[in-house]
Amino acid sequence: MSEASVAPPEVAALKANQKIPTEPTILTTTVGSYPLPEWLVAAPSETAVVDATRVIFDTQRQAGIDLPTDGEMYRFDISHPETNGMIEYFVGPMGGTRSNFGRSEVETFRKKQTMGFRAKPAAVVDSELTEGSLDLLSDCVRAASVAGGPFKFTLTSPYMLARTLLDNHYGDFEGLLMGVANVLADQVRNLPCACVQVDEANIPGNPEDAPIAAKAINVVLDAIDEGTEKSVHFCFGNYGGQTIQGGTWRALVNFLNELHTDHLVLELAHRPDDDLLALKEIDPRIKLGIGVVDIKVNHVETADEIASRIEKAEKEVGPGRISYIHPDCGFWMLKRSIADRKIAALTHGRDLYLGK
Repeated sequence: MSEASVAPPEVAALKANQKIPTEPTILTTTVGSYPLPEWLVAAPSETAVVDATRVIFDTQRQAGIDLPTDGEMYRFDISHPETNGMIEYFVGPMGGTRSNFGRSEVETFRKKQTMGFRAKPAAVVDSELTEGSLDLLSDCVRAASVAGGPFKFTLTSPYMLARTLLDNHYGDFEGLLMGVANVLADQVRNLPCACVQVDEANIPGNPEDAPIAAKAINVVLDAIDEGTEKSVHFCFGNYGGQTIQGGTWRALVNFLNELHTDHLVLELAHRPDDDLLALKEIDPRIKLGIGVVDIKVNHVETADEIASRIEKAEKEVGPGRISYIHPDCGFWMLKRSIADRKIAALTHGRDLYLGK
């Protein structure tokens, strides 16, 4: 792992306006992905990606979102729509991996893996993992250049990535996991954004791995620049409106308290009411982000529904504990018309609850 470095002047300039608002007391944010515009699919190019990113930022800012995300347009892989670039985008470019493999390696992966939605590995690891051609800085700079203010940049957690790999080198899962974590740690330094979010959609269904997952995620969180907000997003998976992982938040409380994060981004709108009770046990040093928009349904929440969900959450976890509200997960599986109205409802509901 490389030592912390000084940001180039152009990156430092982009970081200058990356300050998260201090008011209102509950901020609105989004989680990451946004529906791919049809015109980007029809005529993809670097310019089109920049234009799409600008549109997505502007859509959120016009709706009053305090901490928007870039929509992850640069990640979408038509060959792997089930993970929307959460996996292959990160592991494919890493040195030490290959994405060409045959029947025997596919069969080996199927025997070892427990991710039911993957029949094949995302990549095979033949040697020590390195940066390769992975370059999150360039993607973050692209977003920062059109963001128009503070924004959140996202990456997939080392635990989720490691579970998609077939290991022919490290010999044990923890070694593979830490190899992935070290590569990602080098990638998150000097990013010109207000907040870096690590996304994890697999550990909720595998709480027995919590100790090593926390260790790996903390390697990444600890490498984020001082002054940049650190967040971790957890959900129970989403594909076609279906929950992929089992489990409860109560089983993960100790794990969540181990994380070196500033705030959590938690799926709750699509969860049973008693999941809120477990959040009382989250360490007060960690700010809570509460999912109040259900991205697994097409119903567009009203401002009253959003306000009611915030009120219910505050009654359970205590006044002043909720710092953010957001959708449960990214919007990539919804139509733009639905996503945009849900984004607007998020702010309207927050404002209604705060009496603005």
